[in-house]
Amino acid sequence: MCPCDRHVTEDALAFQPAWQIAERIRAGDLSPVEATEYFLGRIAKLDGTLNAFITVAGDQALEAAREAEKRLAEGGDVPPLLGVPIGLKDLEMTAGMRSTMGSPALRDYVPETDSVVAERVRASGAIIIGKTSTPEIGISFNTTTDNAISGVCHNPWDVARTTAGSSGGSAAAVVSGMLPFATGSDAGGSIRIPASFCGVYGIKPSHGRVPRANGYGDPEPNQFAQSGPMTRDVRDAALLLSILSGPHPADPNSLVHKSGIDLATEREPDLNGVRIGWSPDFGYGVVDSDVSDTVLIALQKLRAFGAVVEEVELPLEAELIEHFWTIFSANAFAAFGHLKDQSPVQLGPDGLEAMRMGAEVKGSDYARSVRRVADLKLKMSAVMKRYDFIASPTTSITAFDPNNRPDEVDGRKFDGIYGYFPFTYVFNMTGQPAASIPAGLTGGLPVGLQIAGRYGDDLGVLWLSAALEKVSPWAGIRPLVS
Repeated sequence: MCPCDRHVTEDALAFQPAWQIAERIRAGDLSPVEATEYFLGRIAKLDGTLNAFITVAGDQALEAAREAEKRLAEGGDVPPLLGVPIGLKDLEMTAGMRSTMGSPALRDYVPETDSVVAERVRASGAIIIGKTSTPEIGISFNTTTDNAISGVCHNPWDVARTTAGSSGGSAAAVVSGMLPFATGSDAGGSIRIPASFCGVYGIKPSHGRVPRANGYGDPEPNQFAQSGPMTRDVRDAALLLSILSGPHPADPNSLVHKSGIDLATEREPDLNGVRIGWSPDFGYGVVDSDVSDTVLIALQKLRAFGAVVEEVELPLEAELIEHFWTIFSANAFAAFGHLKDQSPVQLGPDGLEAMRMGAEVKGSDYARSVRRVADLKLKMSAVMKRYDFIASPTTSITAFDPNNRPDEVDGRKFDGIYGYFPFTYVFNMTGQPAASIPAGLTGGLPVGLQIAGRYGDDLGVLWLSAALEKVSPWAGIRPLVS
């Protein structure tokens, strides 16, 4: 079949799962060059409106696609994602491809080596089509994705609203069909929050599941952050996480076991005996009642398959955020303080503020916060002996207009920064796997349901997510800008 005989429609490709695109390529129904050209065309059509990319590497992507076609022609075994386009969040270093971290200080930086994530994506055969937007060094106190290089990233459901951050570029690109899937990273909710605001699936793996090494950090301390998949399909997330997982000699904290899961077999969910602890507010959050109701309605569908869903009281308090920021800011300063020394006038206000906060952290305060993290892990471990999973809203509200930021919900005031994400950073502190699953819409905007599992049980979180996807399918729901 020659390319001229093929009619690649949006229904066939723009919103097709990556695993299906990979199957089509292996079957000869679609070529890597066709797929790459198609998604480059989608980016050219839509990204002027959305600003989801910092760098679009069209020439490099097409060259990689041609090499993939040669490999297919040679026959034999091929890697699992050969020829499938993907985007990487621009906190990942990519050899030979501009890697800015959203900072003017790195506007023209082209590294010589790949981060572990980029290295493993290339080994899978996927085509890196570009680098998705992030706030500078992944930090935004405004809960937005914007930077001085590419500007503000807009939410495809309503371009006046934010994608949140810091993986907002990946979320916007995936939900609008500019990419089949993408990577994000999550140190306090940066995969899950934009996944919730944009209506995609995003999972923060267990701490250590995906190695973090060969980045721009100098050094790269990492108590909380993990890279992970952002997809429209749980099976895609499982496939990509399997590729990214596994130990690496440059990261002594990386876990030995990989995290693949077989979601290829169609079967009815069997949740008999599965216990899910539901918390609408974690005891201290202020949450929009429409958001909480939408999440609970979706969660209750699992009861039809045998799951036990009951409200749980968690050993959490609002002061945890102070200990989170103590460790987070000190680590940010340790990793990126050299940027402040080299190019202080090029750093934005959020980057400078994070550096200032981190530089002022005393060793005793850091040690006290590390101790609080250890206590939290023990307390949550006790909870997870009673429950297989913890469920909550992912965020307290839906996507907002950053020029008109809400500071109250249902007549109750909340913090203008931390109040939007009272649920996510807790699981960065404990290291547990946690995913945001599209639960429905309220007011025409997506709502996310967060599922967290026991430490190391990434498979369980993916499995429960797949069950929810089956009873509450969201694949046909598409945003206005798509």
